[in-house]
Amino acid sequence: MKIALIVNTDKPKAVNCAAEIAELFINNNAGVITLEKFFGCTQLSKIKDIKAVDTYNDMFKSCDAAVTVGGDGTIIHSAKYAAKYDKEMIGVNVGRLGFAAEVEPDNVKDLLRLLNGDYSVNKRMLLDVNITHDDGSIENFLAVNDATVARGSLSRIIDVSVSLDNSPISEYHADGILYSTPTGSTAYALSAGGPVIYPEMECILLTPICPHSLISRSVVFDGKSVLNTTVKMRDNTPAVLSVDGEINVEIKSTDTITIKKSKKSLKLIKLYDRNFYQLLNEKLKERKS
Repeated sequence: MKIALIVNTDKPKAVNCAAEIAELFINNNAGVITLEKFFGCTQLSKIKDIKAVDTYNDMFKSCDAAVTVGGDGTIIHSAKYAAKYDKEMIGVNVGRLGFAAEVEPDNVKDLLRLLNGDYSVNKRMLLDVNITHDDGSIENFLAVNDATVARGSLSRIIDVSVSLDNSPISEYHADGILYSTPTGSTAYALSAGGPVIYPEMECILLTPICPHSLISRSVVFDGKSVLNTTVKMRDNTPAVLSVDGEINVEIKSTDTITIKKSKKSLKLIKLYDRNFYQLLNEKLKERKS
């Protein structure tokens, strides 16, 4: 079995943990593939038999499964490649919360269960996020957590129109709106006042961001819904589409943003039979500390 190993090299604890994981797999006759840029970490570069490649695409093409070592951000970035190549993935939490991570650093030996198939897999819905420009060109993105349409750098509200399956349904005067997957319901959407959604459900969550109305609340749409969004900027100030906080694209009033369930899905490896809501409460208690 070939394991792709992705590490957040900004976290010394993650680097140490990744080296431990690499040795664990290699000592049990599994192959380990990582990125050449991660070899700047002394701990990894000293381990024999690790194969290094140049790009995420090369790494995910070659692996059977992937292990991330970091926080939720590391998982989200890697998830797009895992979904693209239909590979299973598991996260080791070296971040603060790690909602999507399965394993804590003290339990990395449990990762050996991947080698004999002693695990289950749950599928997480992803979002296709498309921008259609007035010249007919289309930009395509994949969202693991969310896509945000929000005002730019100036502190002015924007007017957002939303249609469902080509029928107008609502207008918002707000700082923006947030489209989330069930996985993303515990991220930005939760901070914006949205509900927590069981992560294996298939639905699209719309949450207004600081709406200028007392009756504007989150709305949950069926996973088969196709939602179109246009934005009017006051005084010609720009708006921005942000996908998972990684990609930011300036939006014009002539652009149409389409949100729908992606045909791709994220396959997360589960080692433990844990109640999602109990885990959620534990994580939220950690957030308070």
